[in-house]
Amino acid sequence: MAIGLLSFQTTIAQPATLKGTGVHSGQPVTMSFLPAEAGTGIVFHRQHADGRVTELKAVSSQVGNTDLSTVLGFSPDHWVATVEHVMAAIYALGIDNLIIEVDGPETPVMDGSSAVYIDAIEQAGIMSLGVKRRYIRVLKTVRVENGASWGEFRPFDGTRFEVEIDFDCALIGRQGWKGNLTAETFKTELSRARTFGFMRDVERLWAAGLALGSSLENSVVISDDDKVVNVEGLRYADEFARHKTLDAVGDLALAGAQFIGCYRSYRGGHKVNSMALKALLSDATAYEVVEAPGARSAQARAREFVAVSEPGFAPWSA
Repeated sequence: MAIGLLSFQTTIAQPATLKGTGVHSGQPVTMSFLPAEAGTGIVFHRQHADGRVTELKAVSSQVGNTDLSTVLGFSPDHWVATVEHVMAAIYALGIDNLIIEVDGPETPVMDGSSAVYIDAIEQAGIMSLGVKRRYIRVLKTVRVENGASWGEFRPFDGTRFEVEIDFDCALIGRQGWKGNLTAETFKTELSRARTFGFMRDVERLWAAGLALGSSLENSVVISDDDKVVNVEGLRYADEFARHKTLDAVGDLALAGAQFIGCYRSYRGGHKVNSMALKALLSDATAYEVVEAPGARSAQARAREFVAVSEPGFAPWSA
């Protein structure tokens, strides 16, 4: 297996701004992508009404709540929620360095997928910074379990996802998505898959002050008799599994670096994804930090990457 991986760090060529609604708050949100220097990583700047700015690095050590979305930060006044869809787009397009300004407690949900984020980044343009990118290469299997759910990393010569879901719902049932992750694969097979939920859960979520911005414009809604409520129906026959894979891409983007390996899960979700990532990064024998040898081209094959000796390189714990 040979998958081309970028040898150099990237950022965007010019700023881009998106406006939408927070899926849980129901409030309008403005989010801007800004270019950043090599070594910056992905950093959220939550802008408060009184002028304060809360800075949150998009890394696993900053992950708080994972019940309904992935949240960076540990208190409502200082967190940014629902980061998984935008992080999936950033990861899939190979963006290493970016400042993300957001004027509320969560990112805008847009249409419930990553498609709008992909378009915004591509319109802004992607720029190489000429500084070596470092990857996390999985060396051995690391597995976590949570009841009937599990997630695991395995060695693989590239970046691959194998995600299987299993719902007690005739419409969904047991389905999965498997594939090697590239920018093109993500754009064509995963980016348009929308978040989904059940009509029976709506009142409970509203009573808890959640899902206030959820609508048929940004979610696939399943009725009590297992039918899709949305008039346009599904974008893919297995849109549910594809969206869970999209979520996994976004959650694992919080490694703080691209990874070389295969991530597999069964009945997973944000919590299991986060648990698996933290288990991998907490075991120094399970991975190594690698980079492309020399500077022959913008891309290299995964098997050509070589280990680098730099104990201080641990962006996920920043």
